Amino acid sequence: MVRRGNARRKKKSALGTTVLLFGLFLLAAAGASAWLVLTPVGPGHETFVEITPGSSGSRIAAQLEQAGVVRSRYGFDLVRLAGLWKGSSLKAGEYRFEQTATVPEVYARIARGDVFTLSVTIPEGATRFEIAAKVAQAGFLHITKEDFLAASVAETPLIHDLDPKAKTLEGYLFPDTYRFQRKVSAAQVVSTMVRRFRIMAAQAGVKPGRSMGVTPDVHSTVTLASLVERETAVNEERPLVASVLANRLAKNMPLMTDPAVIYGLEIDGKWRGAIYQSDLALDTPYNTYRHTGLPPGPIANPGLPSLRAAANPPTTEYLYFVAAGADPQGKSRFAATLDEHNKNVASYRLAVKNAGGR
Repeated sequence: MVRRGNARRKKKSALGTTVLLFGLFLLAAAGASAWLVLTPVGPGHETFVEITPGSSGSRIAAQLEQAGVVRSRYGFDLVRLAGLWKGSSLKAGEYRFEQTATVPEVYARIARGDVFTLSVTIPEGATRFEIAAKVAQAGFLHITKEDFLAASVAETPLIHDLDPKAKTLEGYLFPDTYRFQRKVSAAQVVSTMVRRFRIMAAQAGVKPGRSMGVTPDVHSTVTLASLVERETAVNEERPLVASVLANRLAKNMPLMTDPAVIYGLEIDGKWRGAIYQSDLALDTPYNTYRHTGLPPGPIANPGLPSLRAAANPPTTEYLYFVAAGADPQGKSRFAATLDEHNKNVASYRLAVKNAGGR
C-alpha cells in the first residue's frame, strides 16, 4: 500500500512539473510575441515600401521586415491574422516610414490605405505651361515639365466629347489642390484634373449643346472664361467682365484683351515680361486687337467663378473696362461709352501716379 501511494505521488509530481513547464513555455512564447509585436521599431530614416496590388500577406510581412519597419515578419503575421479575423485587409500603394512604431500601428496604416502622397496646388488662371512647371517641381518621380506638356496635348481625347476643336487641354485642367502618389504618370495627373473640370463645369452651368448667348458651345464658353479669369482677380467683377466681352462679341468689336496677346507671345517665345506697342502689331491668332471674335482657344485654366460668369453673362450696356491690375483702389472700372472709358482711363492713371507709380 505504501509503494502504491508513492507511485501516485510521483505521477502527480511529474504531471505538475509538466504543467508548470508548459505554462512557463506559454508565458515565454507570449512574452516573445508581445516583444515582437508591441515593442516599437523603425528604420531610423525615411524609408518607402511599395505594396503592389495582389501581394500576399506573407510577402508584405517580408517586405516590411527587410525594410526594417518591423522587427520580424512573424510578428506582423500574428497581427495580420488577427486583422483577417476582424475582416480588415491590406491596401496596395507606397508607404513612407520614418518613425518607430509598433506592429499594430504599422498594420493599421496599411489596412486603412494611408499611402504616401505629394500635394500640388494649381492656382486659378494658371496656363498649362505654368502648371507643368509646378507639377515638375512637386517631386513626382516620373514627371518632367516636358512630360506634362506632352500629356496636355496627347490626352485631348479626354475632352473631345465636350470640345472637338481642342488641340490641347488648356482650359480643362481645373485649378485645385491635388494629391498624387510619387510614381504617378503625367497622363494620370491630367486625367484627374479633367475629371475635376467636368464636375465643376457642370456646377457652373457649362453643358454641351446648351445655348449661352454669344458662347454657344463648351469651347467658346471655356475660352471666354479663361479671358475673364486673366482679366480680373476679383470674383465680384467677373460677371461684369464677362458681360463686357459678350457685348463686344455681339457687336463684332475686337476684344482687345492683353492676356490673350500675352498668351500668343508666350506660345511663339516672344513674351518679354511686358506688353509693348510693337507686340500689339504682331499678327498672331491670339492678338485680339487685330482680330475680332474669341481667340482660337482658352488662354488659361479658369476657376469656378469665371466659368459661371462665362456660362451666364449678366445683361449690361458695358463695352469697356479698365482692369483692376495695378489700380491702387483694387477695382476695375466699367463704361458703356468710349467717352466714359477715356475718363476711367485718366482716373486710373491719376490713381497710379498718386500711389507712386508711373
